[in-house]
Amino acid sequence: MKAVVCSEPGRLALVARSGPEAPPPGSVRLAVSRVGICGTDYHIFEGKHPFLEYPRVMGHEISARVIEGGPGTRLAPGTLVVVNPYLSCGECIACRKGKPNCCTAIRVLGVHTDGAFCEEIVMPEQNLYPAEGLSPEAAAAVEFLAIGAHAVRRSAAGRGVRSLVIGAGPIGLGTAVFSRIAGHDVRLLDTSEERLAFATEKLGFSPGILAGDDAALAQATGGDGFDVVFDATGNAQSMERAFGHVAHGGTLVFVSVVKEEIRFSDPEFHKREMTLVASRNATREDFDHVIQSLAAGLVPIEALVTHRTTLEDLVRDLPRWVHDKSGLVKAVVAVSAG
Repeated sequence: MKAVVCSEPGRLALVARSGPEAPPPGSVRLAVSRVGICGTDYHIFEGKHPFLEYPRVMGHEISARVIEGGPGTRLAPGTLVVVNPYLSCGECIACRKGKPNCCTAIRVLGVHTDGAFCEEIVMPEQNLYPAEGLSPEAAAAVEFLAIGAHAVRRSAAGRGVRSLVIGAGPIGLGTAVFSRIAGHDVRLLDTSEERLAFATEKLGFSPGILAGDDAALAQATGGDGFDVVFDATGNAQSMERAFGHVAHGGTLVFVSVVKEEIRFSDPEFHKREMTLVASRNATREDFDHVIQSLAAGLVPIEALVTHRTTLEDLVRDLPRWVHDKSGLVKAVVAVSAG
């Protein structure tokens, strides 16, 4: 089969590899249909991922069709599925609590093990969710949208609250979409006028707030601050500043993760009786919520997918998009026609 391999930072190649063998019990052999390109993939190509071993086949935002199931599986051949790329152990304390998204031994497809920039993969059936009512392209967007949906669910914020999403990249925009679906009054904050304009003109959000415009931030809530703030920047300084945007009694959700230490004022934290929440990956509940929302037309997926390529052209396009992200929100790789 054909596969795109990142052999070392800055080097991609389209190669021929042996396809997967017959699936073992409980697993399913899949024909990859579409794969979204994630920020993680760009970081792997650039050599910025701290825990990655090369060579690696990237790609973890996946839709695929069932080819055959191993003994004990039920999915019929031809079924379009969304792939949950988080491989959990099923035995650790997190898994026993029903939180496989933060399994102590988690492995992520395309990061810790080879992913789906290839024609076929084998996955446990428990990680496959039927994509009824979705196109292959929409199904490939479910995983990145589930990150935002999980963050919104983690916030436990009810309808009518004022939310601020910091960072208008793909994860931030997905978070904003699901904050809106949850009934929140959503505003976006970013350093890029282009991204804020996209969110307003293409996704229908209220005019965004440019980072540093403290007057606009204060005006948005009458000086009260936001009931819930989501930081999806992956920037330590932004995450530290986010504490100051939270209303008294409000919640701050860190959607992104950084290697640096995060510092904040304990008196301000206590004065506001703020809740600080970490949000990692997503669970089956979030994937189901995204699939249902896409099928119901609540997610503007046609606007979010801005760039497309093929497996053969990926070796040309991914390096180009690393350096030129103008107008780029989400790029999707077409691996097969189905």
